Amino acid sequence: MAGLFVSIEGIDGTGKSTQVKLLCDFLTRQGIDFVYTREPGGTRLGEEIRAILLNPQNQEMSALTEMLLYAASRAQLVKETIVPALRAGKIVICDRYVDSSIVYQGVGLGIGKDVVKAVNRVATGDLWPDLTLLFAFKKSQEGRVKRHGGGNQERMPDRIEARNEEFHRRVEAAYRQLADQYRKRIVVLDAEQRREDISNEVCSLVLSKYNSIRDM
Repeated sequence: MAGLFVSIEGIDGTGKSTQVKLLCDFLTRQGIDFVYTREPGGTRLGEEIRAILLNPQNQEMSALTEMLLYAASRAQLVKETIVPALRAGKIVICDRYVDSSIVYQGVGLGIGKDVVKAVNRVATGDLWPDLTLLFAFKKSQEGRVKRHGGGNQERMPDRIEARNEEFHRRVEAAYRQLADQYRKRIVVLDAEQRREDISNEVCSLVLSKYNSIRDM
């Protein structure tokens, strides 16, 4: 397709949201047409699925149900938003994508990476990002402290965030394994760097990839 598909990954608390906003501001200043979306959600149906998935009251949800709901939201997002934008030559910035399901449900919940990949190949038409930016901490424990370490905005953790420490350690380790496996697609960014330094690296990576696709 003519556009560039960029996914943003990482555990909660790594500054993903801040860096996505800075990237969007940069692309706006450059006059580059882009679409920002998120998972789960990004469409009317997807947002309804998101509310179900993240509701702390839905503790009875099985691991398989969770994985399939994420895939269902993703299927709608790909058809309704991502593919049309890519065909129009735009940059698509997606906050989480299939990699999240691989690590959170495939590894974290023990469903299995291959099962998650197979389901999502159907859900997405085997559409994968051109570039994945993975925000990561150097130490797992530091990541958990920063995720729930206060700040000015206090809120109750959602159903996924509230899971135990061991679950989140499995997720972090699985992200690192994915980065090693898909080095051509996944770029790991040190979330402990200065915000401005991370932003400069993110913008440079996306612009370089975008220009390389336009020159093909």
